[in-house]
Amino acid sequence: MKTNQILVRYGELSTKGKNRSSFIGRLRDNIRQMFADLENIRVKAERDRMFIFTDSEEDMQQILERLPKVFGIQSFSPVTETALTMEAMQEAAIAVIDKLDLEGKTFKVNVNRANKDFPHEKLEIMQAIGSNVLRNFPELTVQMKKPDIELKVDIRENGAFLMAEVIQGAGGLPVGAGGKALLMLSGGIDSPVAGYHMLKRGVRLELIHFFSPPFTNDRAKEKVFDLAEKLSHFGSSVNLHVIPFTELQQEVHKQVPDNITMTSTRRMMMKIADLVLAETKSQAIITGESLGQVASQTLESLNAINAVTNSPVLRPLIAADKLEIIETAQKIGTYDISIRPFEDCCTIFTPANPKTKPKLEKVEYYENFVSFDELIQEAVQNREVIKFPRKKENKFEDLL
Repeated sequence: MKTNQILVRYGELSTKGKNRSSFIGRLRDNIRQMFADLENIRVKAERDRMFIFTDSEEDMQQILERLPKVFGIQSFSPVTETALTMEAMQEAAIAVIDKLDLEGKTFKVNVNRANKDFPHEKLEIMQAIGSNVLRNFPELTVQMKKPDIELKVDIRENGAFLMAEVIQGAGGLPVGAGGKALLMLSGGIDSPVAGYHMLKRGVRLELIHFFSPPFTNDRAKEKVFDLAEKLSHFGSSVNLHVIPFTELQQEVHKQVPDNITMTSTRRMMMKIADLVLAETKSQAIITGESLGQVASQTLESLNAINAVTNSPVLRPLIAADKLEIIETAQKIGTYDISIRPFEDCCTIFTPANPKTKPKLEKVEYYENFVSFDELIQEAVQNREVIKFPRKKENKFEDLL
């Protein structure tokens, strides 16, 4: 008896038609990438389900811990393999059920007798396994329609396979199935959550961050690195483009009235993002803006910011309130990173009384006093690009 495979159930993929195979292939590749560091696993994709195989207990534990983060999966179940005897199946059923929370629960046994040469009929198998489970777990009661626990027994030629635990997956679509977009990652609470929502819709991410030393320090930069690392754990690697923004930001503050510097700064960011988008062959820009949350996120401000780009700008949090965003950030593990007290360039340069309804023609008027194009090109050319997840350092590498 051994738990050596996992049955993966598709979610939204099941609604796809002729292109279903491409979605399934993308999910299979994402799973392989997620577990690239595990040598003893094998992934087998079928039209209606997928199997992950391993004979290593340590690898199985790693799979169970990481798989809930892979988008495109509705649910999955560990599968226990045992010998084709009634006694072996009864013993395996006890082991499978014993891992579950049973208090006040109902259950039933469901048998698929695919191996017609097995000497016992389906009803006989159900009764033998079910009665043995009840003897060992008297807190359970039998319920044939919609039970809390369904013990599935699949009898094949090469053995019997049992499962009962159903673990919820992340849902959504496989990352990469929805194209690629550039996420403006600030280091705050909102932008990583925006990235998470787009990952769930199958969008592969490139990340861009604006860094203004010495006004922002290396700890602020490391905070963004940690957020990028988190976002790379949902089934796909990401590249982070770190833009040197100090000179450009200082020039904005020289040329533009203080109360519209926030709007103008974000317009410069958007222009830079447009160039990086083209170089990375991304198809849209993603921001973490939520309508009305701050001065730069009013409809008037968003209109002025959008005016510098023809690229689609996706704002998955536009109608979310802050408490909803915080709840999601806590769920995905980015909240504690985002609230570290190291400010980004937008926070440090926030004016005392920013315009909430900036007029586009006035913003453009003040920006026309100087050409920002050369500074924008330099910022793009001098950017640093880091790939995540980062490889873990081997402490003993020098000794090998």
